[in-house]
Amino acid sequence: MNNIATSEIKNKVKRGQIYEKQRTEKGKAKRLRRKELKKEEAENPELREARLRENVPATQENTREFDEAVVADADEEVANEEEEDEFAQYFSGQAPKVLITTTPKAGKQTVNFVKELVSVVPNLEYVKRGSKFALQQIIQFCKNREYTDLVVVSEDHKEPTHVTVIHLPEGPTAHFRLTRIKGGKEILGHARATSHYPELILNQFSTRLGHTVGRMFAALFPQVPEFQGRQVVTFHNQRDFIFFRRHRYVFKNSKRVDLQEIGPRFTLRLRWLQKGLYDPVNGEYEWSYKADLETSRRRVFL
Repeated sequence: MNNIATSEIKNKVKRGQIYEKQRTEKGKAKRLRRKELKKEEAENPELREARLRENVPATQENTREFDEAVVADADEEVANEEEEDEFAQYFSGQAPKVLITTTPKAGKQTVNFVKELVSVVPNLEYVKRGSKFALQQIIQFCKNREYTDLVVVSEDHKEPTHVTVIHLPEGPTAHFRLTRIKGGKEILGHARATSHYPELILNQFSTRLGHTVGRMFAALFPQVPEFQGRQVVTFHNQRDFIFFRRHRYVFKNSKRVDLQEIGPRFTLRLRWLQKGLYDPVNGEYEWSYKADLETSRRRVFL
């Protein structure tokens, strides 16, 4: 019996018992090894430092394909361009003024999602959209009243499915797929939002395209966070999926800080970016998603 491979045992119950015994023994050996390793590293801290330095797991982020568009941390050329781009004035103290609307006759879920966004972005004004107003008319309305951005939430089957961000007065325009929406009240143990300006965190927008998208998000928020509110808004890019989260810092003591989620939470994915204002017919696309671009799971664009 000892010479027979476990997979060759015909009795299913017996085979399962042997598998379970092997799994238990393997777990015990692993725990014992960890205990010994912990003891060795306690006596010699350099062993732990060497292990952490060498034992780096391979992920899709750290094995991504080389991309010439990736911006170095100290790229002077990109820094000079950003000092004169469409968003530069909002990083120099100008307060944004943002209008948000929906597609005509939006459903309840879409309206509720928009109302949650109003609590996220300071100076965000919601205007219900009538069926007689085309998007081009709304854009002109916003330009005449000196709005800095227009956000449009689109829906399908009465559920929000897309978000379009139009930077005014001259663009650019970004269109995102919207998924995995969860309202604040649906989050277990959620915190309540306050009117304080939040701190903004943008993670892993590392290419030129990513910089543009990140700066579009940043230009929606006043660049004067009110830290006493302890609120933080995060746009975290991972493999071109942009995860939105809003939290509040909870100070347990002088050494421990926790995060309590406020909500909402959702995921965005860029579908296209136009250089100017929204123009589906004659607009010049700076980038547009196509299925044949996904030649590898390690290729990312933001």
